[in-house]
Amino acid sequence: MIKTFLRALLKPFSFVPALMMMSLIFSFSSQDGAASGNLSYKVSEIIVESANEAFELHWSGSEIHYYIEQIHYPVRKLAHMTEYFLLAVSVSFPLYVYGVRGLWLPILAGGFCVGFAALDEYHQSFVAGRGPSKKDVAIDSIGVLAGVLMVQFFCFIGRMTIFRPLARKKRKSSE
Repeated sequence: MIKTFLRALLKPFSFVPALMMMSLIFSFSSQDGAASGNLSYKVSEIIVESANEAFELHWSGSEIHYYIEQIHYPVRKLAHMTEYFLLAVSVSFPLYVYGVRGLWLPILAGGFCVGFAALDEYHQSFVAGRGPSKKDVAIDSIGVLAGVLMVQFFCFIGRMTIFRPLARKKRKSSE
């Protein structure tokens, strides 16, 4: 009885990570073009300098700058995919918990996340130095698809390996 009550009480909180992720994405999109570019440039710089030190490459300052410039664009796009991957996971999992399965999960969760990506790009049209990009929505959609498929895969594996044997065990003990 208490277990059922707690589940009913806590289940709606499973959407909190999705709301937090949406807030984070919105805050990144609210940065002007220069701030956004500087943030991803710093990440690129950390990656290149870490690789230089870890692999003892002994690159000069100009070589480091060259490699930072080379990876800056892919780092920005990978950040887009990662944000929307995490959003898709944080939206898909609660839907799965509420019983959305099969084809409906990618339709509902994926549609919601891609719609959010499109609205986010529209939002960027009001931010200085930023603009909407269909290409970014497509890149975001790749992250969404990966996130939804990962949730489906792991939940399916969990059902087959953990929960189905527990249900059988429970049925046998009640007989």
